[in-house]
Amino acid sequence: MDAATRLLVLANRTADSTELLQQLLARHARGPIAVTMLAPAVWEVQDPHGGTESAWRRLRAAKRALQADGIEVSCVIGDPDPMTAFEREWQRGHYDEIIISTLPRYLSRWLHIDLPHRIRKAADVPVTHVIASPEPVNTG
Repeated sequence: MDAATRLLVLANRTADSTELLQQLLARHARGPIAVTMLAPAVWEVQDPHGGTESAWRRLRAAKRALQADGIEVSCVIGDPDPMTAFEREWQRGHYDEIIISTLPRYLSRWLHIDLPHRIRKAADVPVTHVIASPEPVNTG
């Protein structure tokens, strides 16, 4: 059996998005993967835990969905600064590929700071950028 390809996935608000999960399932179809999902925990007004509770909720939802399809998943909450979170996790582990999941340009702070490009320059592995749809607005 082939060794699993180790993927580092950076995502927060899009961690459980359809687009990211589909990307990971498609990657899994090409060969076994072991995924580390890293969510830089940013402060959110509605979260009294400084962003970690909503980040954990999204990570757990993604983990459940991926494990149901036989994908090995671990989850990590990182520094609120996404580049710092990436650098710390990158130094801790060995990864073969990176996937960065963001909101569309008009909503994404990560794209505003050019995170995908910065990570491509810092890492010597393939980097894939996934753009997820914004969460639907609950009007009810």
